[in-house]
Amino acid sequence: MNLERVPSAWLVVGFLGQAMFTARFIAQWITSERRRQSVVPVVFWYFSLAGGALLLGYALHRGDPVFILGQAAGLIVYSRNLILIRRTSKA
Repeated sequence: MNLERVPSAWLVVGFLGQAMFTARFIAQWITSERRRQSVVPVVFWYFSLAGGALLLGYALHRGDPVFILGQAAGLIVYSRNLILIRRTSKA
């Protein structure tokens, strides 16, 4: 077995994060089609948060400041949206 061809754990994290980001768009698309209007379901924000966190970890590992800043800023937005949704649902 050639160990050089085995993907590193960080590569798996990166692809998993990207898969989460893709899943959020698929969830939004399916929900919108079912309701026959544009809808952003709550699961969209959870996928965004999970994908963003994984991609931030990958970006930190890579040491890419542009990627790090973009993902870190996104996590703030995703978290804030979930806080606002939680407050609205409690009211």
